[in-house]
Formats: sequence, C-alpha cells, structure tokens
Amino acid sequence: MAAAFAAIRCALSSQNDPIQVAYAHAAPLRTFLAVLVIFLVNAAQCAAATSLPAEPLGHPPRFGVNVYIFSPRMPLDQIQATVDRIAKLQVSNQFGSERYALLFEPGTYGSRDRPLSFQVGYYTAVAGLGASPTAVVINGTVQVRNRCFRGACVALDNFWRSLSNLTINVTARDGGCYAGQIWAVSQAAPMRRVRVAGGDVRLSDSCTGPSFASGGFIADSEFDGNVLNGTQQQFIVRNSKINGWSNGNWNQVFSGVLGAPAPCFPAEPACGPFTTLALSAVTREAPFIYMDSRNQYSVFVPSVQRNGVGTTWVGHPTPGGSISIANFYIATPGDSAAAINTALSAGKNLLLTPGIYHLNQSIDVRRADSVVLGLGFPTLVPVSGITPMRVVASRGVSVSGIIFDAGEANSAELLRVGESGATPDDDPFDPTALHDVFFRIGGAHGGRATVSLVVNSNNVILDHIWAWRADHGHGVGWTHNAAETGVIVNGNDVTAYGLFVEHYQKHEVIWNGDNGTIIFFQNEMPYDPPSQAAWSEAPGVEGWAALKVADSVKRFRGFGMGSYSYFNRGVEVYARNAFSVPDTLASASLRNLFTIFLISAASGGIRNVVNSKGGSSTKVNADIPVTVVSYP
Repeated sequence: MAAAFAAIRCALSSQNDPIQVAYAHAAPLRTFLAVLVIFLVNAAQCAAATSLPAEPLGHPPRFGVNVYIFSPRMPLDQIQATVDRIAKLQVSNQFGSERYALLFEPGTYGSRDRPLSFQVGYYTAVAGLGASPTAVVINGTVQVRNRCFRGACVALDNFWRSLSNLTINVTARDGGCYAGQIWAVSQAAPMRRVRVAGGDVRLSDSCTGPSFASGGFIADSEFDGNVLNGTQQQFIVRNSKINGWSNGNWNQVFSGVLGAPAPCFPAEPACGPFTTLALSAVTREAPFIYMDSRNQYSVFVPSVQRNGVGTTWVGHPTPGGSISIANFYIATPGDSAAAINTALSAGKNLLLTPGIYHLNQSIDVRRADSVVLGLGFPTLVPVSGITPMRVVASRGVSVSGIIFDAGEANSAELLRVGESGATPDDDPFDPTALHDVFFRIGGAHGGRATVSLVVNSNNVILDHIWAWRADHGHGVGWTHNAAETGVIVNGNDVTAYGLFVEHYQKHEVIWNGDNGTIIFFQNEMPYDPPSQAAWSEAPGVEGWAALKVADSVKRFRGFGMGSYSYFNRGVEVYARNAFSVPDTLASASLRNLFTIFLISAASGGIRNVVNSKGGSSTKVNADIPVTVVSYP
C-alpha cells in the first residue's frame, strides 16, 4: 500500500502533469481518458523507480520518494522493515547513486521491550523533526558498524552519512557486542544535536577486527554516558557535553565542550593526545527542518554564538529564527540550474532533495541570508567544467549538507564563496557558514577540479569540511583525477572547525586571509606521486606542504593539526614540511602539530613538521606521531 501511495504522489508531481497535459492536448470528450492514461504511465514509471515504501501521505511538502517520514502512529514493524531495507541497500553502497533521508516526526519510537534499532549506510541522513532533540526519542540504537572485506573489518571508509536532532535511549534489541550505541565512522559522517542516554557511545566497532576508524565530527550534542574512542585515529567534538572520553590515538580535539578531558599533548601513558579549548570563539550551528505545534514544516536557522560552551538547546531553545518551508524552492534532481536560479532570484531559499544533480550552469546564491539546505546528501556534478555553485552574497548565507562531485571536464573550482576583488559587505555578526559540505574528485567516476573550495568572503565559518581527492574507486590515478588544492582561503577572519583535506597534488590548503583560525586539521598527503620530480614545489624543495599560510599573513592560529604520509608507488618521495607558515606569527600561534608515517611498507615520508622544525616521520618510526607542541 505504501508503495502504491508513493507511485500516486510521484505521478501527480511528475513533470508530465496528467491534468495539465490532458487539457492542453486532448479534445474535451477525450480529456478524462487522456488524464487516466497519462496518470497510469506516470505511476508505472514512478513505481519502477523505487521498490521501497515512500513516506505516508498527508504531510506536505513533497520531498520526493527517497525521503521517508515516520510517525509514532505508524506500526513499529513497518518502520523497522523500511529502515532495515534501506540499510541493506546502502551499507555497502560506497559509490552508488542512491540517496536517502529518514525523518522522524516528534514522538517516541520503540520501547524497552520492542526497541527500534537499525544501521545507517552510505548517503543516508537520519534526523528528527522536532524543534529540540528531546522531541524525538528512539528507544533502541542507530548504528554504524565495520565493513568487512579482504579479511579485515574496519570503518576507514564509512563516509557520507549523518545523525541529527534526536534522542537515543540506548536499548538493546540483540544482546552481546552490538547491544550499545556504535557510531564507527570516518570522514563526512557528522553527528549534530543528538542526545544519547542510558549507555555509552562507541566511536569504533570492536566487535570485529582490526576495527580501525578515521573520523570524525560531533557538534551540539550531549552524552550521559562515556564516549569510548577506541581505535579512532582522530576526532573533533565542538560545543557539546560529554561524561568522559576513553582514550586518544593521534589527535582528539575539544572546543567548547563541557566535561572535556584536560589538555594532554603529546600523549602520555595516562592521557592524550588531547587538545582542549575552553571556548569556541565564534560558531553558527547548521540549519535544520522541523515541524511546529501545528504540524507545519519550517527550517530553523541558528544565530551566531560567541564564546560558546556546551549545547545550544539544553535548558532553553536554540537562539535563531524560523523560515517557513513555503519560502523554499524544493528542488529535485531533474530540475535545471536555470530553474533553481530563477527561484533564488525571486527571493526563495533552496532545499535540495536526495539525488544527483547534473548542472550545466552555476547555481548562484546572490541574496544575503539565503539558506541552501541539502536533504539526504544531494550531490552536485558539473557538466562541461562549470562551477556548480557560487555564493555571490557576502554575508549571512548558510550552505549545509551537500556533496560537490567533480565532473569529467576540469572545473576551476567546485564552490566559490564571495567574489574575488569585490568590495566586502560582510558582517561579523551575520557570518556566512558552510556546514557538512563535502568535495570529491574521482571515486564514483572520473573527475577533475583545480580547486575544490575558494573562500573570498570575510568572517566565514567552515563547520566540518571534507575535501577528498579519491585514493580508491573509479577514475583514480595521478593523471586521472587531477586536483591541485582542496581549500583556498582569501577572506579575513575565517574560522574552520573540523577541516579534513586529503590527497591533493599541490598545497592541500592555501590560507591567504589574515586572522584566520583552524581548530582541528586532518590531512593525508597524496599516495600516488610517481616521482619526486613530479611532486616538488620548486627545484630543491621536496614536495608540497599540506597547509601553506601565505608570507603576507600577520595573524593566524591553528590547534590540533596533523598531516600523514603514505607514498605507495615504491619510490622515495618526501615532503620538506607538513606546515609552512610565516616565522613572524605571534609566539605559540600554532599548538599541537604532528606528522605520522602510516605504513612501514611504504616509502619516503615527511622530513619536518613545520618550517624545518620537529623531526621526520618515515618508515623507521612508522605509526608514531612526531610532534611540535608550540610554534613559533
């Protein structure tokens, strides 16, 4: 029955609207038959497009067949069957085209005797629809587990999924190792506005080995139990509340977190490696969809916070304002960039529903305070080398929950924020923010882009970015998925929390703006330089620093920043430095830096941590961090 409803809704919303087409092309006496025929054709096409039940009727707006809206009034068995079927499709679907959003209306799901427990696979966003995370309660677990292949079970590739805006009362459906709340993720798998009660949170899956994980990002969340880091190589937690953190490995960063461990870097036998900042100087939480007391849909846009500690929602509503869903253009993958731009020019905000959008022109965001919200990891793919999105407005724009996937023809950039050389109209009290914005060069298909993200505006907040030149998948190789730089920052007063940039072929990040801040940086240098000559910044300068802060920069701060090397082409390839910054920066501008050589079977390495200081990481000290606590 649910599948039939999905086909009906899809048929009525088709571009070949049956009533309009019939009246336009049929004589009056044949109108009814024309309507019926076109409707049945549309319904058949829609039914063929998905074998899964769609969201129940009666809750506008139409988000599409891959957005599932659950109600506490629905039978629990029906909800369980649906989420399990999606998990079965997506848990191993690393480079597939399917995208899903699982949304839960306010209320309680499951019970101690009949918990709701399920896994979250690739390109799946799970979110509550309450104004507060406490409005949606799941008695059960929402898990990400290891994937097993080639004789090993790990979470190293558990990318592109999310959990947000709900409470989990940890209740086991099955006993044994998988009884608790497991969130074994790596890059691009954020947890936001989540409360976990009744048990610990495990950030790695110890049920199968070796269980390595390479995450991750948590913000605006509260955990009653302990957080068991386990095998996680690195992690950032921002503006949250925790009740204990079990251990670290290479890099664990806490900013504005109640209950965070005391600073301890480099690691000692009893602690660390922990970088702990008491406050987050400037933050803006991600916008989210919710239902109000009249069951109407809106998007809540949190306001900027200064010197924040803990969550935005415990004890009081999150500061900010709401925008009715009626003020959004709800796009589907079949919509053109021209249609989207027309809606944006008319004053609409933009909601991108799940799917892959092939764009032959840029989406231009020109109005200040616009919201561009992705639902279920919509993916923008440029055609003919265009820039998929340009944020022309210089203040107050929120871009959230989108993947930018490079096309076959080279794009100069995938996302540009602010116009180069334009007169700034920025406002430090109304900053533009990018939340959970991810970039991919290769992997799903061949792709090329010179730069992934360019930030020209001032006062921008980068709140969880992963820019990835793929090291595995389709279209991967030194000359196949070419990409010079992940992120270039030209604006002043830009702050980044959770900046993950990996495998680009020159400087991974170039920071030209003054008074910038990075809180947590994770980098892997490219695996595949064919020779030292092919990977050298200049004659006599081996490799490229992962982070290059321009010589003209007077003020810059960085906390908890690591760069890793694994050159796997069997040739000796080195980088002179992982970090290159002006020596004229104020004392201790950089805190807690390190490099690490990943696998002893590889070659080459990194000769110095920062500006010829800190020592080398090579096969002779593989898997051992080489640290610099303070620089200059």
